Amino acid sequence: MEINKTEPENIFHREVQFLFMPRVKIRPQELFDAKCFFDIITHTNLEFIEFPIKTLDEERYFLGLNETKRKANFEYNFSILYYGRLVGACGIKIDQHRPWIGEIGYFIDRDYQGMGIATEAVRQLEKIGFEQLDLQRIVILMDTRNLASERVAQKCGYKKEGVMNKVHRIGEDYYDCFLYAKTR
Repeated sequence: MEINKTEPENIFHREVQFLFMPRVKIRPQELFDAKCFFDIITHTNLEFIEFPIKTLDEERYFLGLNETKRKANFEYNFSILYYGRLVGACGIKIDQHRPWIGEIGYFIDRDYQGMGIATEAVRQLEKIGFEQLDLQRIVILMDTRNLASERVAQKCGYKKEGVMNKVHRIGEDYYDCFLYAKTR
């Protein structure tokens, strides 16, 4: 009887890989992310964000625009992975009138909220913004009712600069936002 010595090593190798896998990682969004994103936005109560996407085909179309947005230095969108599982998205929009300023946005699947995932993703995104995109200032706007998002900005060292009145629109209603910012 021959003993298969490779199986225990493979199991051990997988366990070691998991131990060293980053808890949170961001990567550029891909077309194959469409189903996961569509599932997240249709089952998560994202009360502070309005998504115009109503079908899986619309999600695929939206993801297909990412390369054009990157090449135009307009927007850089990333998938947020939690131990390899797609759980949200984040991105940096470049101010087209002041291209040294970027605005960070993010959302997390409801099943993964409150675990520090958004905080880690924002830190990684900020590093990309300052080091690779050469931004001098990064802002985060959040609805004044969105206390969880405000905590993310605070944990990442962003400073509250004020309130912007009626700057955020959901449906036909306008809401105030806190403005948080960090400079290089």
